[in-house]
Amino acid sequence: MKRSSNGGLVYSTDGGRMCPECRQPLAQCVCATLANTRPAGDGIARVSRETKGRGGKSVTLVKGLALDPVALASLGKQLRAACGSGGTVKDGVIEVQGDHCERIVEALKKSGHQAKRAGG
Repeated sequence: MKRSSNGGLVYSTDGGRMCPECRQPLAQCVCATLANTRPAGDGIARVSRETKGRGGKSVTLVKGLALDPVALASLGKQLRAACGSGGTVKDGVIEVQGDHCERIVEALKKSGHQAKRAGG
């Protein structure tokens, strides 16, 4: 029986490979399904503007919404339409091209979400 450096069971002849998170055999591991069903965020949308790594172009980011991926994509589409701009949804963050912080905060409040400005 081997143990990982952090003290968790890594392999057992009883069940084969073990999940380092829940310590269950990989066939019975529920970590991946729990990660997909649990939305990230506290329900307060934080709207910020970012230019890092984008060649000087500004992008408005919306983080912290506790929505499932389908609802998040739908909300992202509504926000992009409200701003008349392009964008995407990546890793639970809505990105809208351009500096549209105020418009997005207004649109989020109008659709019933708590929203606030984050960052400078």
